[in-house]
Amino acid sequence: MSPPFRQRDTPAAATASCCCIQMSPYVVVKMKRKKDPSLDGIEVINRSKDLRVISSLMTIMMASPEPGNAIPISAVSKMDRILEIPTRVATFLRRYPSFFEEFVGPQHNLPWFKPTDAAAELHGEEQLLFEQHQEELVDRVKRLIFIAGDAVVPRSAGDFTKRAEEFSQGKLRLVEVGDGVKWLTAAGSAEERILSALQRAALKKKTGDGSEPPSAIAFPLFPSKGVRLKQKIIAWLEDFQRIPYISPYEDSSSLHRSGRIAEKRLAGVLHELLSLFMDNSAERRKILCLRKHLGLSQKFYKAFEHHPHVFYLLLKNNTCTVVLKEPYCGSAAESGIEPHPLLDLRKKFVRLMIASELILRERRGRRRP
Repeated sequence: MSPPFRQRDTPAAATASCCCIQMSPYVVVKMKRKKDPSLDGIEVINRSKDLRVISSLMTIMMASPEPGNAIPISAVSKMDRILEIPTRVATFLRRYPSFFEEFVGPQHNLPWFKPTDAAAELHGEEQLLFEQHQEELVDRVKRLIFIAGDAVVPRSAGDFTKRAEEFSQGKLRLVEVGDGVKWLTAAGSAEERILSALQRAALKKKTGDGSEPPSAIAFPLFPSKGVRLKQKIIAWLEDFQRIPYISPYEDSSSLHRSGRIAEKRLAGVLHELLSLFMDNSAERRKILCLRKHLGLSQKFYKAFEHHPHVFYLLLKNNTCTVVLKEPYCGSAAESGIEPHPLLDLRKKFVRLMIASELILRERRGRRRP
């Protein structure tokens, strides 16, 4: 396997000037978490778990050679653990009649399911978008791989990693690392320097000549309404913003693990990671699964608590989801985060999911005497 990819080391002069900063002790900061109704109500995020399952089941059905792409329930009945469904697969399918149409099969009166016309149309649209935006989707996965210190990530890191590998045309390779699990690695190394979303945003604001982003990049902050910070926390935050920024794509092996530059780099890695995902969010437990590959400290989750103006913790459906605030609260013109090409399509999936709820409500109404 090719050696881990890392961009240029931090320049020696900058490293020397930062020695006293990075050796400074880690400061414990506690900020009160405040609920934000606008972020709590993002349907694409709230429904993301079921949305992923629907997408996987649709892919299975559309590959069926049977008329109408139908499948017997026996074809997927044992896949509840693989699909991470907390109920029987048949129960899940019946929960979304706008996606899956149930009928009695040709033998033994077993239930069969097939995609509805509306669902099949969305699936076709999704395939077309994957083909049209192939290069960008593959680039997002390659960025994730280049952040990883061992230059590989589990193929199961996310739905978009599995799908991008299918469309990568050899730019991504599957490898096995001795544990029987499929891993993704990039074929070759980056041909040019990769800039993070924060660096791209800094260049947008920069005036004068030069294409180099500044060394100290401030995170865009979005305080929740009604939050009032103590003066000592404001001072800590202002100081934190002045600390040099180390890109997730640069070598950080020389950084002191408990230093302040390392703390800022940790926040930068998490910011970049979430900026790559479709809805700029991820379940905290799934980030935990990637912790070692991304070189994150054991207590990386403390960054979410220390920086509630950057990250929002969404607690719903017995799940803690980390949301990057910038794409939802900031200005697209000033941000370095590029909208995901499949995000608008996912919103169409959500609308069809809501249509299922209306269908089930109507059916329940008919049964009442």
